[in-house]
Amino acid sequence: MKLTTRGLADTKLWEEAGYTLPRFDREKVTTETKEKPFWVHFGSGNIFRAFQANVVQNLLNEGVIDRGLVVAEGFDYEIIEKMNQPHDNYSILVTLKANGEIDKTVVGSIVESLKADSEDETDFCRLREIFTKDSLQMVTFTITEKGYSLVNGKGELLLDVEADFKNGPDMSKSYIGKVASLLYTRFQSGEKPVAMISMDNCSHNGDKLYDAINTFAKRWEENGKVDKGFVTYINSVDKVSFPWTMIDKITPRPDASIEEILKKDGVEELEPIITTKNTYVAPFVNAEECEYLVIEDTFPNGRPELEKGGLVFTTRETVDKVEKMKVCTCLNPLHTALAVFGCLLGYQKISDEMKDTELKKLVETIGYVEGLPVVTNPVVLDPKEFIDTVLNVRVPNPFMPDTPQRIATDTSQKLAIRFGETIIAYQASANLDVKELKLIPLVLAGWLRYLMAIDDAGNTYELSPDPLLDTVCPYVAGLRLEQEQEVETAVAPLLKMKQIFGVDLYEVGVANKVCNYLKELTKGVGAVRDTLKKYV
Repeated sequence: MKLTTRGLADTKLWEEAGYTLPRFDREKVTTETKEKPFWVHFGSGNIFRAFQANVVQNLLNEGVIDRGLVVAEGFDYEIIEKMNQPHDNYSILVTLKANGEIDKTVVGSIVESLKADSEDETDFCRLREIFTKDSLQMVTFTITEKGYSLVNGKGELLLDVEADFKNGPDMSKSYIGKVASLLYTRFQSGEKPVAMISMDNCSHNGDKLYDAINTFAKRWEENGKVDKGFVTYINSVDKVSFPWTMIDKITPRPDASIEEILKKDGVEELEPIITTKNTYVAPFVNAEECEYLVIEDTFPNGRPELEKGGLVFTTRETVDKVEKMKVCTCLNPLHTALAVFGCLLGYQKISDEMKDTELKKLVETIGYVEGLPVVTNPVVLDPKEFIDTVLNVRVPNPFMPDTPQRIATDTSQKLAIRFGETIIAYQASANLDVKELKLIPLVLAGWLRYLMAIDDAGNTYELSPDPLLDTVCPYVAGLRLEQEQEVETAVAPLLKMKQIFGVDLYEVGVANKVCNYLKELTKGVGAVRDTLKKYV
């Protein structure tokens, strides 16, 4: 059983092994797509293969649409060369359900894959051709938040971006430079309309994409590298839109246990590859069953009926409310709390933490008691039902191979949004008192305790990657696991950093509580568990 067009010809063999196969005429769909492409996606990663590609497959199966997807990879070309094309653009979606069931789906909605590489004449010319097509309605992205940045960590222009500004669109090398170049091709072909849609998991993602592309357009016009009017085209909402979106679906990296299940079914050549750019990719994706994609409904060239595939189309204001609901209250803060204390207590799976009495109560209280009162209900999704699903279905799912160590990555970049916004909302409320917050300050103290890189048993561990480790770790470097330790002098400067916490914790009256918690968390071996039992 090989994951190729030829290998899938024996449909009975696959179906008897429990696989759901595409039910559409893929050859016909491929022909239609190449002639009249409607959706190009940049970023051939796991979430796209598990979510958007599967939505399109379902709509193809139901006859709602008659064309598939074109995927372009602008960062790691080996994904296309070594994974997409050898498998004829098929992949296997393994949906891991909380009740123990596993659904296996062969996804064939991606019918063309291209390297967004300006030095690859064949593929890039094909992308230019696609961008001239009247049929093109939407260009989407899952390239991670940093993919939209034109500067490095110091705020300096990236070298390839700087070169692209000077050289113009003909042979752009940076990711956004290449996208802007393709959009310029569409401008030249008659200022044709299109929706440019970031589907990355970051707030106001459409603005990040717009800012990057608009910057290129302005610099190119200023440097005389493009025709006048390109900036106007980018800024005409009836020509080019940059909708906001909120996406949510957990797709951990392909897990070895899932690979073994597929191998036992008889599927061959499943080995993952690690590219020279350190991308870990396999012919299969493992993902949870829950998924949400809410999109601002601004499509200058129209769109297919994607709502029939479960996507939600609404206003920008509603997308913003959904985003804040998820990121500030109903999911991300709970994940961060579990990540911090999971690392301290030696957990290797997030799902196992939900069997822990104190940790379960911790996130329930943060979500329902401390967070929910400041949530603005977006209506299209109910906040309480969202938390219910997170805590009763998603996080406890024992088949999801997600780890607190992975979720603890970049925590310094997350605290301001995940907890700072709630503190700010309490301050602004006439009915709520920030001093009533008990467990959010405990999580902040837990993060400081985490930075010591010593677990509750007294063993050292490796901190997850975070760009500010060199900045924040020195503040806890002198702390030890000992009784009656004076901690405030050490961490006070850190607690004042608004760029980390979103607020000055002293100004809002939370710092003393954080320091007292930290003092208890560092009393000795077992102090983390004791503190949780005492306050949770």
